[in-house]
Amino acid sequence: MIRTLKWAGPLLMASGSLVPLSAAAAPPPPASQASADARLKALYDGYAAWDAKESGVLQNADGETKPASYLPRIDPATQQRRAAHLQDLLTQLNAIPVAQLSAAEKVNAAVFRTILENAISDARFRLWEMPFNSDSSFWTYLDSSHLNDAAEYRRYIARMRDIPRYFDDQIANMRAGLARGFSVPRATLEGRDASIAAFLADDIGKSPFHKPFDTMPATIPASEQQALRAEGEAAIRDAVQPAYRKLLDFYRSEYLPKARTTLAARDMPDGDAFYRAQIREYTTLDLAPEEIHQIGLKEVARIEAEMGRTMAESGFKGSFQDFLKFLKTDPQFIAKTPDELMGVSSYVAKRTDNVIGNYFGKLPRRRFGIVPVPDALAPFYTSGRGGLENCMMNTYNLPVRPLYNIPALTLHECEPGHSFQAALSEEQKTLPRFRQNLYFSGYGEGWGLYCEWLGNEMGIYRNPYERFGQQSYAMWRAARLVIDTGIHRYDWSRSQAIDYLASHTALSQHEVETEVDRYISWPGQALSYKVGELTIRRLRSEAEAKLGPKFDIKGFHDTFLDMGAVPLSVLEDQMHAWMAAEAAKPPKS
Repeated sequence: MIRTLKWAGPLLMASGSLVPLSAAAAPPPPASQASADARLKALYDGYAAWDAKESGVLQNADGETKPASYLPRIDPATQQRRAAHLQDLLTQLNAIPVAQLSAAEKVNAAVFRTILENAISDARFRLWEMPFNSDSSFWTYLDSSHLNDAAEYRRYIARMRDIPRYFDDQIANMRAGLARGFSVPRATLEGRDASIAAFLADDIGKSPFHKPFDTMPATIPASEQQALRAEGEAAIRDAVQPAYRKLLDFYRSEYLPKARTTLAARDMPDGDAFYRAQIREYTTLDLAPEEIHQIGLKEVARIEAEMGRTMAESGFKGSFQDFLKFLKTDPQFIAKTPDELMGVSSYVAKRTDNVIGNYFGKLPRRRFGIVPVPDALAPFYTSGRGGLENCMMNTYNLPVRPLYNIPALTLHECEPGHSFQAALSEEQKTLPRFRQNLYFSGYGEGWGLYCEWLGNEMGIYRNPYERFGQQSYAMWRAARLVIDTGIHRYDWSRSQAIDYLASHTALSQHEVETEVDRYISWPGQALSYKVGELTIRRLRSEAEAKLGPKFDIKGFHDTFLDMGAVPLSVLEDQMHAWMAAEAAKPPKS
């Protein structure tokens, strides 16, 4: 997943609010607007500096963010102190008259308010007492693969030394969660201890934390390299390894046996309110679980009809379930080696390169790699994940990674999805700092799913199987609406959820089970994909209908990406403003 989405085009302020090209010559704003804008800017700039310090993040002279020499403090007293500060910021924000803000700052205010409200909501439910799920955890991503200079190595070593304190606080928080029945469900925990054990090594040199010391930058003198390597190895031996052993023992002997045996978020303390708050946080819309369930059922029926037509196009003779079995088991769809799967993904990315300029006016300068998911994560990881430097493909257990799904996966995670997004984001620095490393799941994951659908227009899917793979992925996200709400609102069992997903998609059984465990342990997050995509596609349909021959697909896509990550309600306002501005333009001669 990515955490930044930003670039401002020539007709956009940093927030994406439309302004005339002659804005530089416009008269100064009224004093009330200047005052309101200044108050808001001081508030969110102060928040950005505070949040970076609290999170253990530094910003260098070029504006790049780097990890600090410490991990964040996460003990209850610190969490409550943060929550009180956030509430104070929200009170100050609410005191600024929205009507007096400029158009750009109204967007910044709406984004800032959403950030604060989400964080305050998480604190209300003490979400820090459940700091991991079957997909994501606090003990991964602490290691590094590459560092640039001696200062970064010293900060890395200091962070490794801080891991025992950090893990001890996490363990104390999890114990508090266990005591009140606020935990990850036990049904999703079996075998997940392997992701902790993967960081333990009999040979310090083989620890994942040792990787940046294997090859060090030539700009660091050899004697300093030797000293840093010795310090790093001592930190791995004396701090990292003991901390991971202690965490592994806690997981196996205490957390797993005492974790709750229920599945639904509603079964936890104040669970119904918690689930509805998570829906609001991840979709950035006020949707009830009952409403989302019905949307999901309608989408499932619609996509099922599309899949039936594609199956007929393929010439397959048999039932829909027979076709799913054929897709999941026929050897022609299984990569023989990891390189074969990576090659298919890479070729999809290059075929996308061939047509990308027809759909986007702004292309990033940065390139991305396509790399395998690390071995420590792969058994329980998603099929792929996009990022700024690399797009990852999961090559673990190749028979469960059918090749007809790779085109849709590549469009979502790599280009024009998350890696493409992240590169554009990095290359524009005009957004306020508090928005430069920001992620709203409905916006970001909705875009990724929209990119899968866009592949049909781009000509990426070359045969019925690849088109069925895209439709199966669309069905997968539609089924999430049904399954997530089914589990957390309607008390579905794990087997009921597995059967539903397996019978509606061409996902392998392994992927089905890991996905269902993710929905069980991470309430609400999986809803953001389809809700976001439906919003984007509806806005595009509105634009096409309103603008007719004036509709420009490049302008639509660039405007979406220009504004940076925003709640879906703000996205709607901004895209409607773009439509109005485009409609007002004189027709091209």
